[in-house]
Amino acid sequence: MSGYKIHDQYKLYYLTLTIVGWVDIFTRPVYRDIIVESLAFCQREKGLVVNSFTIMSNHLHLVCYAKEGSIGLSRILADFKKFTANQILKTIQTIPESRRDWLLVVFAYNGKHKSNNRHYQVWQQDNHPILLVSPKWILQKINYIHQNAVRAKWVTEAEYYPYSSATNYSTGKGLLDVEVIDLGITDFYVFTGL
Repeated sequence: MSGYKIHDQYKLYYLTLTIVGWVDIFTRPVYRDIIVESLAFCQREKGLVVNSFTIMSNHLHLVCYAKEGSIGLSRILADFKKFTANQILKTIQTIPESRRDWLLVVFAYNGKHKSNNRHYQVWQQDNHPILLVSPKWILQKINYIHQNAVRAKWVTEAEYYPYSSATNYSTGKGLLDVEVIDLGITDFYVFTGL
């Protein structure tokens, strides 16, 4: 168990949600789409505010917070992970998936070895939350999130990767509506040295 905790349910956090065993489940768009749709639902119905995100092959990075009066960030994340885990498992079992048997074995193995699961575990339990308080730290984390796909050599420019909020920051529109953080920096990428 990590020492990282969400102490204030309504503050801005940098989060990393990781698939058990670092399984590359998000190499298929169908699973990435589950994440985008579920984040959008949490925004509409649960009070989640997403400021930045990227979906990598086996993890999701977020800069986000929960609106005051909502159920709080920890509960939103727990609901999100439970729902997406069920949707991922259902999708594995219903669509053509060459890795079906292997994925189910990995998720069953991890579920069996955790006391709070009965059958499968898809997500690691920890979200590795880091409270963001300074503009410099916020910009560093958003930049890190947006550059993930570039570092992975999936794209040459951050805004070319659709499963990221980099497009929201460069053009104003992406797959998921995000609340762009404007810290008075006119050119975010120049400020961060890219």
